[in-house]
Amino acid sequence: MGHRARRRAALLSALVAAAVLTAAALQAAPAMAAGTKITLRGSDFGRMLWGPNRQAIYIFENDRPDRSRCYRRCAREWPPVLTKGKPVAGRGVRQRLLGRTTRRNGTRQVTYAGKPLYYYAHEGPGEVLCHDVFLNGGYWWVVGRNGDRRP
Repeated sequence: MGHRARRRAALLSALVAAAVLTAAALQAAPAMAAGTKITLRGSDFGRMLWGPNRQAIYIFENDRPDRSRCYRRCAREWPPVLTKGKPVAGRGVRQRLLGRTTRRNGTRQVTYAGKPLYYYAHEGPGEVLCHDVFLNGGYWWVVGRNGDRRP
């Protein structure tokens, strides 16, 4: 085998190795970034938090800091925003306000400024149907960038 052939073989081996390493890194990336992404978008109530698939996010007046009080029937109507990893701050969201709390069943619920976050089960993408409504024993509000309820 000549000098050029050995050089091509070495280059080809290096390219194959780089491709294998890149594929392995891409497969590992989702496991490292398994946290739920929260973003800030506009709405009729001003800029507010949204979950994946443009699902509106709410807080519940009866919750305590880092502690949900919404279980059973309430949690069926208002599913908690769950995460497997550290929540991810999307555009406009303050990473330092994102956190997690552990629910009774061991799942991890996303919090923002210490407030557990929820979706409303009967909304589609981009809909906000239950801001400032009294359901399941308390008021529900959409959440602004600072973690407070929107007016």
